[in-house]
Amino acid sequence: MNEETNEISWKEFSKIEMRVGTIVKADEFPEARKPAYKLQIDFGEHGMRKSSAQITNLYKLEDLPGKKIVAVMNFPPKQIANFMSECLVLGAVDGDEISLLNVDETAKNGLRIA
Repeated sequence: MNEETNEISWKEFSKIEMRVGTIVKADEFPEARKPAYKLQIDFGEHGMRKSSAQITNLYKLEDLPGKKIVAVMNFPPKQIANFMSECLVLGAVDGDEISLLNVDETAKNGLRIA
């Protein structure tokens, strides 16, 4: 086993609630300490959630609405500057570049990731 890998049980993993959502709105977030956008995301029957995402290096604001993403829904809300982030948008991290995890357009908002 790699020293950097911390094994978890299936039971622990199953507690993480990851769901499909569609970004409906993206705004600048100049108050954030690190460059970020404020996102509003539609999770279907699970409602709308807000998130702060440090994705400014790879994405333009105008390209984000309509994009299908994956987010963790069951973290507690987190205050970031003057904004309450209600979910964690997932992405692949390469230094300061974060590439959003996404799903096919056919995936319905709110579907659970397993």
